[in-house]
Amino acid sequence: MPAFAPPGVGQLRGEETFPAAARRSLGDPQLRRNLRHATTTIRAKSEGVIAEVPDWEQLRSAGAAIKADAMNRLPELLEQLEAKVTEAGGVVHWAADAVEANRIVTDLVRAAGADRVIKVKSMATQETGLNEALHAAGVTAVETDLAELIVQLGDDRPSHLLVPAIHRNRAEVREIFLREMPGVDPALTADPAELAAAARRYLRETFLSTPVAVSGANFAVAETGTLAVVESEGNGRMCLTLPHTLITLMGVEKVVPTWRDLEVFLQLLPRASTGERMNPYTSMWTGVTPGDGPQAFHLVLLDNGRSAVLADEVGRQALRCIRCSACLNVCPVYERAGGHAYGSVYPGPIGAVLSPQLTGIDDNASLPYASTLCGACYDACPVKINIPELLVHLRTEVVESRRRPTAESIAMAAAAYAMDHPRWYEAAQRATRLSRLAGPHGRGLPPPLSDWTGSRDLPEPPAQTFRDWWAKR
Repeated sequence: MPAFAPPGVGQLRGEETFPAAARRSLGDPQLRRNLRHATTTIRAKSEGVIAEVPDWEQLRSAGAAIKADAMNRLPELLEQLEAKVTEAGGVVHWAADAVEANRIVTDLVRAAGADRVIKVKSMATQETGLNEALHAAGVTAVETDLAELIVQLGDDRPSHLLVPAIHRNRAEVREIFLREMPGVDPALTADPAELAAAARRYLRETFLSTPVAVSGANFAVAETGTLAVVESEGNGRMCLTLPHTLITLMGVEKVVPTWRDLEVFLQLLPRASTGERMNPYTSMWTGVTPGDGPQAFHLVLLDNGRSAVLADEVGRQALRCIRCSACLNVCPVYERAGGHAYGSVYPGPIGAVLSPQLTGIDDNASLPYASTLCGACYDACPVKINIPELLVHLRTEVVESRRRPTAESIAMAAAAYAMDHPRWYEAAQRATRLSRLAGPHGRGLPPPLSDWTGSRDLPEPPAQTFRDWWAKR
């Protein structure tokens, strides 16, 4: 069977259950104000630009169909992607789990002779705990996305798929910059433009002097071997063009069959995520081009439990996710509890169904209950992931995983065995005549059988069974 994401590495498991973590978050009024303001703002922007598109529902259906087709043909598409990337001068690596992915990336950075890397915002690297692995190997990873930089400097964890520092307000960001950012002006204010300018000055030298970059990928086109990253600040474009070596760590579910499929997702993603008509920066690259951009490209394809998700015919729809965060922005539970309560780098409704499947249900058993089942997430999802259905499906798995053998279950198992073996079944029929000794409806049966008959009536055994009647004739 496919393996789950290994414990002890990465950010897929929390140290406490969702109810315990959420209770603490609910006691932080500043956190709740920050979340309410941010999600309300993003939600309003998104609703406005979605209303402009007359065929939005058709786009959603197309996105869902493309991703479903990709998951049905995943092995074939990944092999095609590998062939095209290799043909274009790139090198493809396969990582079964987070441990292997971190080792591959660390070895590649060491081979390049670097002790520092610049990073494009990447959920996959957060999932595997790559920054921590690089640090242990003596390599400094510098986040270049503004929100990720805030999280990194604040020794914090992301709390949102799209806006990792959504739980911080401007005043808190200013304090982090003053405390942790080298060379920052002590007169720095909480004005967003000043904060962005401070981050720009801090990162500029790093962009120009770091030979290795690590990125994720929003999409990979099997038809051409093309990788795509969409972002809003331009930091991604710098990381994808300036360094000599580019390493991309990508979950295997990010592959799409054809170039034309991007047409659908590049309309869905910006509207559902940032409330924009298109992303300010859409960067695409195919292998290596001599004299232009990185001269060494490595693609690391990450499983880390995704094969286990794919094996579940109901649960596999979670792999359609394009990480837009639309479900987080409409979820009443997320808006009040925040992302850290989920314990995983994937918070909110999609995290409540994806994380337990990646880790195995026992390691995240409380997450499927982190929902009111109101259905707002399903309505908002641009690729029509039926999250309420998945939540109920996973709750069933939680119950099944916790079920212990009881007298009733043992009796049922014995009955099933007897019914499957004719001689045992005949013997059981003869034995039922002895139940008359237990009185009417089996009321006199001893424990543990009395647990059954205390609330159910045993049928009176017939004086003659069909088998006896047939044998006599």
